[in-house]
Amino acid sequence: MSTQQLFAPIAADMQAVDAVIRRSLHSDVVLIRQVAEYIIHSGGKRLRPALVLLSAGACGYRGTHHHELAAVVEFIHTATLLHDDVVDESELRRGNKTANALFGNAASVLVGDFLYSRAFQMMVGVDDMRVMRVLADATNIIAEGEVLQLLNCHNADVGIDDYLRVIRFKTAKLFEAATQLGAILGNVGEAQEQGLTAYGMHLGTAFQIIDDVLDYSSEEAATGKHVGDDLAEGKPTLPLIFAMQRGNPEQAEFVRKAIETGGRDDFPAILEAIEQTGALAEARASARAEAQLAISALESIPPSIFKNALLELASFAVERNH
Repeated sequence: MSTQQLFAPIAADMQAVDAVIRRSLHSDVVLIRQVAEYIIHSGGKRLRPALVLLSAGACGYRGTHHHELAAVVEFIHTATLLHDDVVDESELRRGNKTANALFGNAASVLVGDFLYSRAFQMMVGVDDMRVMRVLADATNIIAEGEVLQLLNCHNADVGIDDYLRVIRFKTAKLFEAATQLGAILGNVGEAQEQGLTAYGMHLGTAFQIIDDVLDYSSEEAATGKHVGDDLAEGKPTLPLIFAMQRGNPEQAEFVRKAIETGGRDDFPAILEAIEQTGALAEARASARAEAQLAISALESIPPSIFKNALLELASFAVERNH
């Protein structure tokens, strides 16, 4: 099932969110408009804003604030991408040149700052202290996750718990915030809000694990990035951690050196070690376990087309190839 099919119940709302995004990107500074519009419209799944809309729908919300908050979540996500690509020195994202490759690092960082500040202007307009607290906390935790990931680069001693902490901060936190915002707008009880919040956290964790799996299992045409980027940056992701744990001493040492030195020179041999140790299958199993936890977290949410889409999304997150 494609994301377009998954998001059918919120198709009109997604169009409304796009209108908010276009309107909110306005700036008298031409370069800001150019960079922001390029990255916003470069083929993203719009997954995080969709989570705001689906969660709000599942909670019976019928206003329009979810359009604004969905755009806010997308702006925060886009700002992190702009900064990530500068830090990682990435040249490709979603099959297109990164903003930093086209416009330079300085422009990317500063436009990322613009998107963060515009997001905070918009969330203040919703005039709900709980909404502002959730988004402010999420933005801060995402920044901590970015720094943790930087500290973990080229560190082959990173364990599973350390890895999970990074992705729960860096990726899953915004998923979690998105679904919690829908619950807050719907003004549901504590049990339902906690359920949707846990759903977002587990879904985001599963999603990032699969992203890390795809770096060692997909063609560039499917992922829209250079295969092996994570290894080149010395990132000790779950497939590599499992390969070191499950491999023989020679394989474990080979993977360890690859993490510590980075680069793609030994990428084919690393792929072979990952395949022989069953690391990808084990990582996928971990993602499926997280997706199942996400599904279980929705037990208190009443039946609806929106809940059905959230359930389907948990399966999509772990079965996708891009």
